[in-house]
Amino acid sequence: MNRTMLPAAFADLEPFARTWCLPVESERYKQRLGKSMAEMQAFYDACFPRVDDAITYCDKFPLEELPDDAIHLLQMVYSLVIVAMAIEIFKQPKPVDSADAELERVAEPWP
Repeated sequence: MNRTMLPAAFADLEPFARTWCLPVESERYKQRLGKSMAEMQAFYDACFPRVDDAITYCDKFPLEELPDDAIHLLQMVYSLVIVAMAIEIFKQPKPVDSADAELERVAEPWP
């Protein structure tokens, strides 16, 4: 049984796959809120330098025909965007001065 989620060229990111390859934004945001800054920094440091390669890899396929490993890679990029805001802007998992604000999406873009 193949336990990898990502394309072979991104094997270095595989340790983060089960945590960050999440299909919907609300799950990615919830994951961010539940992780320490050290955990998110490790993910950010590993993934950020590879983001251009990841996008180039995914662009090889028509959007409607992305293989599962490319979908997972794209989900990881989406998670990076969520995490980057905590790392680069807020310096903490939760947005600053947000009180109890929540965003609830009623529909998700695909993929």
